[in-house]
Amino acid sequence: MSTSTTPAPESLREPRTNPFKAMLNSDRPYPQALALVVLIIFFSVMSPVFFSAANFANIGRQTTLVTVMAVGMTFVIISAEIDLSVASILKLSGVSAALFMQEFGENWIAGALVGIGVGALIGFTNGLLTTKLRIPSFLVTLGMLGVAKGLAFVMTDTAPVLVDNTTFWNVFWEGSVLGLPVPIIWTVVILVIGGVLLHLTTFGRKVYATGGNAVAARYSGISTDRVKIYCFMLSGVLAGLASLLFAAQAHAARPDFADGLELDVIAAVILGGTSLFGGRGTIIGTFIGSLIIGVLNNGLVIIGVSSSWQIAVKGLIIILAVAFAARKK
Repeated sequence: MSTSTTPAPESLREPRTNPFKAMLNSDRPYPQALALVVLIIFFSVMSPVFFSAANFANIGRQTTLVTVMAVGMTFVIISAEIDLSVASILKLSGVSAALFMQEFGENWIAGALVGIGVGALIGFTNGLLTTKLRIPSFLVTLGMLGVAKGLAFVMTDTAPVLVDNTTFWNVFWEGSVLGLPVPIIWTVVILVIGGVLLHLTTFGRKVYATGGNAVAARYSGISTDRVKIYCFMLSGVLAGLASLLFAAQAHAARPDFADGLELDVIAAVILGGTSLFGGRGTIIGTFIGSLIIGVLNNGLVIIGVSSSWQIAVKGLIIILAVAFAARKK
């Protein structure tokens, strides 16, 4: 009596031994890094104000929210799905945390957990609807975008919810550690955790396998539905964390904030080399993509380009990046 087994996908056979090579995977983000350098040179020539330590620190702070959410989005897109609801999750998570802190005596730790928990719950719902009801994630998360945004407005009666807690402000935005601003520290921590999880763990290899060939992954014993649900939950958790960072920055949670922010998040991931078709991408590439978006936003403002043109430029960049990804596929 003979038995046969379907061989596991290549990404699952052996863990990568070199962490630096693993972080880069096979998709080395050299073109993205070059594009970033070119942008920095261009804006430095256009305005002497751009090339300064103070402005680079400002770019680092400005890209924190996008980078944090883009790490979660990287997992979702590598698994061959997409999450359009991250900006609305930020809104609802933020107002939920702020309202909880107002109601229960400024207990900022519990409030932070509420905000992250709301993000996780919405992410779980997105994943469940996508995998169990077989509804395309584009439609699920497009609908959730409206649901979460609407709930945030209803819960606050469209008004900002003040967050008056100095410790909360310091932990999530205004503090510093060894001279480094807290937003930069949060960015580094999330990038490191995301990089280790995606590139150096079995779960990360399952994400690649699921996005690369879901049928082969299922035959090799991977629960692709579970992997995708976890990816959506991670995206929701990081959107919840981003809501805390913004609330600490603004000293309030605002339901009218972050309209269109999902555009920047998706652009950062795609510009970083992650394939919209799934199965390919890196955290380092996503970080470079986020910096490209940050440099674009900052540089266009400095040289006096209107906000309308900024949106048009970013939309064009997404189209070009997707077209390039389609050619590579």
